[in-house]
Amino acid sequence: MSAVNGTKFEPAVFLLTGIPGQEDVHLWISIPFFLMYVISILGNSLILFIIKTDPNLHEPMYIFLSMLAVTDLGLSISTMPTTLGIFWFNSRKISHDACFAQLSFIHLLTFTESSVLLSMAFDRFLAICNPLRYASILTQPRIAKMGLVSLLRAVALIFPFPILLKQYRYCKDNILSHSYCLHQEVMKMACSDITVNIIYGFFVTLSSLGLDLLLILLSYVMILKTVLSIASHVERLKALNTCVSHVCIVLLFYTPEIGLSVIYRFVKNSSPLVEIVMGNVYLLVPPLMNPIVYSVKTKPIRARILRVFIK
Repeated sequence: MSAVNGTKFEPAVFLLTGIPGQEDVHLWISIPFFLMYVISILGNSLILFIIKTDPNLHEPMYIFLSMLAVTDLGLSISTMPTTLGIFWFNSRKISHDACFAQLSFIHLLTFTESSVLLSMAFDRFLAICNPLRYASILTQPRIAKMGLVSLLRAVALIFPFPILLKQYRYCKDNILSHSYCLHQEVMKMACSDITVNIIYGFFVTLSSLGLDLLLILLSYVMILKTVLSIASHVERLKALNTCVSHVCIVLLFYTPEIGLSVIYRFVKNSSPLVEIVMGNVYLLVPPLMNPIVYSVKTKPIRARILRVFIK
């Protein structure tokens, strides 16, 4: 009898959520979401195409930018099916295995993107603080190794998540507050002891996003120190201008990420709408804005895009 009761109260699926209370206008709400996905995919694909086809852009800065575009494409593709499925077809159900797979890809790509942003900060640090050794340090084989290490680090950190989650029973409310799965939220659906997940999740966040952000800030402290030692005002502005795009995307990436982590870990009675908005900003805005920022602020990219469309 106990086995029957255990089965009865354990939901076979999770239910994803669109915009609560706005179900009647989900079709209209889907329009800006769809446009954001289309622009993200086309924009990042265009960045990759331009960098691949223009030999003049086969430099460290642009190779790192192509890595960023790949991770942004992955993030958009990882969340698009479930998000648009809710708005278009009211398809809210997602199996446990599919949910664990989705959250693994989302967190994997998030941690990889954080590492790429750190690599881009290192690129700017070398270009400004040690320009004579820039080309000899950031060779293409070394850049490839940096990209591989970024990916492997993310895989190693994320690998325990689905394994731990699969061990639990889910007999609580199975309604998730986003249109996709996140580890922070899925683990709260379990009726088992999730202390290990909480501790490990906090460790992973600090050792990846927290450490990366700290090293990025340290890089810019060194960059500012070097720039302020330059006598020419024009040269100072020129050096700082090469960092503007990277600073913008760092802010776009880490601000909603930190905000969402704070809400989940420290705010007990937060508004569901705030969580939904922060969650969508966290995964939709960086892939949307990164190609736009670099297209506007980076002259070689902007010029190449104009040549593509003028033809």
